[in-house]
Amino acid sequence: MKILLINPPAGSIYYALRLKTPPLGLAYVAAVLRQANHQVRIIDLNVESKDYRTLPYAEFDLVGISIDTMRYPVSLRIAETAKKQKRPVVAGGQHVTFFDSEALSTNLFDFIVRGEGEYAMLDLVKHIEDGDSFEEVKGISFLSDGELIRTPSRALIQDLDSVPFPARELLPLQNYTVTLNGRFMTAALTSRGCPFNCDFCAASQFFGRKWRTRSIENVMEEIELLYEKYGYRAVAFFDDHFTLYPKRMVEFCENILKNNWDLYWWAFSRVDSVVKNEELVKLMGRAGLKQVFIGFESGSQEVLDSYGKDLNVDNAFKAMEILKKYKIDVWASFIIGALNETKKMIKQTIKFANRLNPHYIQFGILTPYPGTVLYEKVKNRLLTTNWKKFWGGDPVIKLDKLTPKELKKLFWRAHLSFYGRPKRLLSTVLPFFLSTFKDSRKNGKIPLKNNLD
Repeated sequence: MKILLINPPAGSIYYALRLKTPPLGLAYVAAVLRQANHQVRIIDLNVESKDYRTLPYAEFDLVGISIDTMRYPVSLRIAETAKKQKRPVVAGGQHVTFFDSEALSTNLFDFIVRGEGEYAMLDLVKHIEDGDSFEEVKGISFLSDGELIRTPSRALIQDLDSVPFPARELLPLQNYTVTLNGRFMTAALTSRGCPFNCDFCAASQFFGRKWRTRSIENVMEEIELLYEKYGYRAVAFFDDHFTLYPKRMVEFCENILKNNWDLYWWAFSRVDSVVKNEELVKLMGRAGLKQVFIGFESGSQEVLDSYGKDLNVDNAFKAMEILKKYKIDVWASFIIGALNETKKMIKQTIKFANRLNPHYIQFGILTPYPGTVLYEKVKNRLLTTNWKKFWGGDPVIKLDKLTPKELKKLFWRAHLSFYGRPKRLLSTVLPFFLSTFKDSRKNGKIPLKNNLD
């Protein structure tokens, strides 16, 4: 079967600032489908200058779309265009996993793949080819004579080593221009699931609370491929909590050092993981860790507790001290707009961020994504269901003590307070935009090795 997989375009400020990385989910699905001898093409509308209205839908037997909440509206238009050319459409991703009924009610999707998509998609394609009953396919939703059918959920993949590496050769690799310390960077995933259950995050609902890992041998095999075949010298590990298990991280770092790879890397971590494991942080720095993304979230313990983060505000400074000691930059995340939060509390968080003084900061407005504990708590407080506004920078919840206008003003004030300082303008903002201009002058071309076949 010929299958077209589409990554819809996104229009938030984070994408406008070049924060674009390969859609690993689609690349994994493509790899599994190709292993079964299906012909697959991926089109990434985030980085390719293509009009979804003129894509060659008619050349394919099936169209698959990866959908998150913010991109749900544009995904509807893509699906509508494909349906006009009489192509069956399958949707997957977090938004439609939790809102399958809403998506199917539009009559623009024939099937929803819920949760992990690789083998549900493969099974679905086989049943379409063979004309078998779709009720035999676990982990999908569809309409039958107007009735919503949800088949039993598919078991999560336990042996992640059995999943083929992402089909990166199907992606427009030259268009992913994000860098780490001056090196072009790609993305990788070494585990799935998260044992934490933060109110605002759907990861534990989508991938499960059991942390499932690839073996270090399997991870090293992929890194070697990225390093030798593709020529990458920087990798972002998008695991929800890459540093969760210290012994695994020690093994990872020792293998990087043993292979003598000149590799920079980026990862998600947590305050408590850093504070409890300084020797590991030192080893990670030696093994090439250059930047971590950490959700500090708030300078108010009351607000932090309301998010279900299970962290202590005071430990943030200790974590920053350790990371700076080993020359590891920090991308710090903060969230404002908790239900009972006051202007004073948000100003406290803004001051907290400036005192921490990480390399980058990211302030987001609390956003209740479908599938989160938070969504269930606040669905009666929603100001809008215009999903385009669910990018983390627009107020979408009615708060107790702040108006949407006041919250939006504080959102921009938080960023200006940090990046508007003269020292920060010179050390972070100016170099970032200079590198952006330099990359655009190069036409976005990445100096990958010419052996991608």
